[in-house]
Amino acid sequence: MSIALRESTRGVQQTNRYLASVAENAAERIETAGRHFVRYGLVVVLAWIGGMKFTAYEAEGISTFVANSPLMSRAYQLLSQRQFSVMLGCVELLTAALIAARPVSARFSAVGSTLAVGMFLTTLTFLLSTPGVVEPSLGFPALSAMPGQFLIKDVVLLGAALWTAGEALRATGRTT
Repeated sequence: MSIALRESTRGVQQTNRYLASVAENAAERIETAGRHFVRYGLVVVLAWIGGMKFTAYEAEGISTFVANSPLMSRAYQLLSQRQFSVMLGCVELLTAALIAARPVSARFSAVGSTLAVGMFLTTLTFLLSTPGVVEPSLGFPALSAMPGQFLIKDVVLLGAALWTAGEALRATGRTT
C-alpha cells in the first residue's frame, strides 16, 4: 500500500471517528432533553389537570368516570362532586410538585411518581367501567373519541410515571 493511500485511509478513519463522536454527543443531548420533557411534561399535565379540578366544569366532566367506577363510585356517598373534584385536584397538584422536586429531592420525586402510577392505573380502569369507551358502529378495539381516546393516553402517562419513579428510586439508592 502506498504512503498516500495509507494516509488517506487514516484520514478517513479519523473523520469517521469524529463523526461518530459528534453523532453520539448529539444523541446524548437529545436523550437528556427527552428525559427532561418526560419528567416536566408529566408535571405540567398533572398540574394543569389538577388545577382544572377546582372548576365546576371539570367536576362535572369527571363525574361519569367516577360514578361508573367500582373503585371510586362510593366517593360520591361521602363527598359532593365538587368536593371530590377539589380533593382530587389537591392530590394531583401535590403529585406534580413532588415529581418536580427531583433536583432537590429524589425521594420526594419517587413518592410523587409512585402516586402518579397509582393515579394512572386507576384512571385506566375507567376504560373497563365507563360507558361509551368503544365506538359501537366499529366494535372493539375501536375507541370512541370521548371517553375512549381521552382515557387511552393514560397508558403513556403511566409509562412516564413508571420511568420517573424508577429513575428517582435509583437516585435514592433504594432499588432493592
